[in-house]
Amino acid sequence: MTFPDPGGYFRHLPSAVQSPIEFCVVMSDRILVVDDEEAIREIVSSMLTFAGYSCLQAASGMEALAVLNSGEEFELMLSDLMMAELDGIGLLERTKERFPDMPVVMVTAVHDISVALAALRNGAYDYLLKPFERDQLLATVGRALENRRLKLENRTYQTNLESLVEARTDQLQTAMAQLQTAMNDLTRSYDITLEALGDALDLKDKETEGHSRRVTAFTIAIARAMGLAGDQIRIIARGAFLHDIGKMAIPDDILRKPGKLTSEQTAVMREHCYKGYQIVKKIPFLQDACDIIYSHQERWDGTGYPRGLKGQEIPLGARLVAVANTVDAITSDRPYRSRQSYAAARKEIEVWSGLQFDPEVVKVFLGMPENIWEDLRKQIGNQAQHFAYSSGKA
Repeated sequence: MTFPDPGGYFRHLPSAVQSPIEFCVVMSDRILVVDDEEAIREIVSSMLTFAGYSCLQAASGMEALAVLNSGEEFELMLSDLMMAELDGIGLLERTKERFPDMPVVMVTAVHDISVALAALRNGAYDYLLKPFERDQLLATVGRALENRRLKLENRTYQTNLESLVEARTDQLQTAMAQLQTAMNDLTRSYDITLEALGDALDLKDKETEGHSRRVTAFTIAIARAMGLAGDQIRIIARGAFLHDIGKMAIPDDILRKPGKLTSEQTAVMREHCYKGYQIVKKIPFLQDACDIIYSHQERWDGTGYPRGLKGQEIPLGARLVAVANTVDAITSDRPYRSRQSYAAARKEIEVWSGLQFDPEVVKVFLGMPENIWEDLRKQIGNQAQHFAYSSGKA
């Protein structure tokens, strides 16, 4: 496990007294801190202790397992992913069934993003991307404990609902509202995870940096012009943002090749649709978006890939992404050519209407003001690149 200079974290400890995090901390909440580096365990435990939590440390996954099997109870486990002997994923798999009410927050680095996704699929509540600040740690821990409390309360309400329905109707409604708020916070955390995935792809392919953000913005603009519902646009936006995530699995010598690909390399590159689908299909909140990722290279006339879908067989979101993707590709610089104008992009898309693109989507696209695309590009370019790692801030 790698971590910044420990001294950089101790500077936050005195501020715990002056500016406490606005969470209702239950003094009896116990947290098991698992890391194979003593200095990191001490730093994290000190941060949590200053915030009022009770911490116990474990130097390895096996030691943590022994502590849990001894009968000691914890409200939360904070575990590093990369550890010898028994790593974080292995520890999670061995504990999730025996301790279902104990949320687990994993700690990883950006380059461990696929492992972090595996942790979420295996039942982790959330994860922290290193390096993280004290406030981000406490925010994530607070959300996890609050989510645990609300789930336990909800379970109690459901068990005793018949006898409590008259006396506790108002309390039940309040609890459900709080649970919904917690779930909304979790959704926001998922969106932060998506942003981290997109940034990881940008790091892999610097030539197309910002491409996913621009395609998402263009897709949302077209979807709004078509009058689609907000919930549907949200799903389409997630698919648009991750449409090229499968390129994470494409070899760098093919992905970054400045010249024309060979037929064999083209075949490998075309696998990114299916690989992207495989990456996200098991993530529950991306179930509706994964078909967009799978189908964004399909063509209206059925000559696209990977499945040769035709016309209405292609998901609507994928048909929107196809147009938005082409707009950005034509109007962006590439190693083999300079960017072209938006007028050129409009003309190209109009020519391929009914062949590559859905004619109805093209009709809406052509009816939109031309300046909207450059305005969106500038907005994306001016956005700050910082986001709070797993802090729950949208």
